[in-house]
Amino acid sequence: MTNFEDAAFGAGHDHIFLGAAHEDNERRTWMVIALCSAMMLIEIVGGSFFGSLALIADGLHMSTHAGAMLIAALAYTYARRHAADNRFVFGTGKLGDLAGFTSAIVLAMIALLIGYEAVSRFLSPVPIHFDQAIPIAVLGLLVNLASVWLLSGNHHGHSHDHGHGHGHGHGHQEEHHHEEEVYRIVGSAGVFALSVFEDGVPPVFRIRSEATSSKLGARDVSVTTIRPDGAHQTFAFVDRGGYLESTDDIPEPHAFRAIVRLPDGEHELEFEEHEHRHGDVHASTHRDHNIRSAYIHVIADAAVSVLAIIGLLLARAFGWVWMDPLAGIIGALVIANWSWGLMRDTGRILLDMNLDTRMADSVRQVIEDNGDTVLDLHVWRVGPGHMSAIVSVFTGQAQRTPGFYHSALKRLKGLSHVTVEVHPARTA
Repeated sequence: MTNFEDAAFGAGHDHIFLGAAHEDNERRTWMVIALCSAMMLIEIVGGSFFGSLALIADGLHMSTHAGAMLIAALAYTYARRHAADNRFVFGTGKLGDLAGFTSAIVLAMIALLIGYEAVSRFLSPVPIHFDQAIPIAVLGLLVNLASVWLLSGNHHGHSHDHGHGHGHGHGHQEEHHHEEEVYRIVGSAGVFALSVFEDGVPPVFRIRSEATSSKLGARDVSVTTIRPDGAHQTFAFVDRGGYLESTDDIPEPHAFRAIVRLPDGEHELEFEEHEHRHGDVHASTHRDHNIRSAYIHVIADAAVSVLAIIGLLLARAFGWVWMDPLAGIIGALVIANWSWGLMRDTGRILLDMNLDTRMADSVRQVIEDNGDTVLDLHVWRVGPGHMSAIVSVFTGQAQRTPGFYHSALKRLKGLSHVTVEVHPARTA
């Protein structure tokens, strides 16, 4: 018999998978639109009144700037208003990625237009009105810098700061690229590395041998933590193939003395709290690509303004008229590069590519730790900071229902929605 069950962790069963800063980012984007629209009107009206075609042209350019921001703002508003709409099977959390992909295409088109115009001016130079062009470029740069400031609060997405550093101990320690800190324990039994690991899972101890001649069995090691209040906790270990891992999670905070028992005796380490950030996997899971696309747009515009100002100043000072189109080509290449990066990242999410392989490994590990077998597993992002999983499990324990696995998987950070299919072994 096969049992199915579906669950949404942390969000009830309403499938609302919006980013943690969704409403704040929405408000910031509308503020940038208001700023750009006001500047657009000022430039167009002022240019018409003073007869400046250049000022009118920059006002029209500002309208495209506001239009690009409008894509992001409408995506935020629509996603929020329809977050509980049952027609969206997995919520509206990916609408921001769709808006980001659209903005990436717009940025690519802008890069092509700038590049085309720059090449045309190389081949057929046109006279430049420096006294008008330079102040307008400076004005555009100021508006873009103000827009960058308005958007800068959350453009990197929601980030976690967890303190769990490890300070002084007997033996050596080093920084590990997976945000672990590793202690080397040197003794007669060999050289072993002990770390606290919490990449996508609750923190656990991991210990591995640094020499092929030194082997540890799960029964050969234990760790006892002694906290400042005198509380003791002893951790047993299980063999993961290549390293041993504690069977229990390590409670916060990670400030304690640790007595590590190895075959050659006891070793004492001191663990202290300090801050660190998760790396690229965390960013890919939690990044809000909608606010990122808006941020890239204003940064790209600011970069073009800076290049334009430099090119205009050099052209006026030294007569290097070719500097203006050269600055345009450089700006086009920069924008094209940013556009490609945004298109690549959002496209992966829209195609349900698994960006967090550690989450998939963690889901498999939690289930197989219970003696069961994972027959099929799919993990993908359904919104900023929200991962979903569909897992098919074969178990020899007939009494295990999907609810059993939901309870076990709740310990995984960022896993917001789970569907479990259970295939119990046939019994006589």
